[in-house]
Amino acid sequence: MDLMTEDIISISDFTMKFGKTTVIDKLSFVVKRGETFGLLGSNGSGKTTTLRSLLGIYTPTSGTLHVGDAPYAVDGNVKLGYLPEERGLYKKENVIDVMTYFGQLKGMSRHNAHEVSLKYLERVDLLSKAKTRLDKLSGGQQQKVQLGVTVMNDPELLILDEPTKGFDPVNRRLLMDIIEEHQARGATVVFVSHQMDEVERLCDRIILLKDGNAAAYGTVKEVRKKFDGESLDNIFLKVYGQKAGQL
Repeated sequence: MDLMTEDIISISDFTMKFGKTTVIDKLSFVVKRGETFGLLGSNGSGKTTTLRSLLGIYTPTSGTLHVGDAPYAVDGNVKLGYLPEERGLYKKENVIDVMTYFGQLKGMSRHNAHEVSLKYLERVDLLSKAKTRLDKLSGGQQQKVQLGVTVMNDPELLILDEPTKGFDPVNRRLLMDIIEEHQARGATVVFVSHQMDEVERLCDRIILLKDGNAAAYGTVKEVRKKFDGESLDNIFLKVYGQKAGQL
């Protein structure tokens, strides 16, 4: 795809310390508007810390983290949808009420939020569960609802942390299709995943973190070339020097 030159995310000399432990060390990278960007690394590599700092949940020790041209703000000039790894919905309420409520929080009218929610539930084969309490759904069904809440107002920036984690191949394929549809409409996607086939298929550029530093950064083609044409799976293992089961 032809990437635009404008940065929608810019991170410069970002350092994060918790006590005496340095989790992120002078990290710098950008995400271009309209691209799909893979944020990769093993557990503990600094991915979640970076995202939480970018969104203002953590205060960085030093450096700058901008969404658009300023630190992220809910009422800023970039419409953002965030799917965290730790899912969070009102599980004692029914599906359609929860989705409609979050749609209204995102600035949609109640009617529009309700209609968009029903359309999405039909798409992911959950329309029959619209009046079901969330805690009565399976984990995978709840995850579909969470993704629906994330994308329902067509954000221009989507940050998706392990969006297909725990899905069977059929539902994984369905969610990948939904993500690709938003890509096609021009959304910028930051994609966190341990599924390297998903990364190779979706991502224009990637950064691979290790110990809070960039072990690799660039287009998928550039990174593979740097590592003698190895697959991303093999590059991941080479960077960490461990067997997959130890990560």
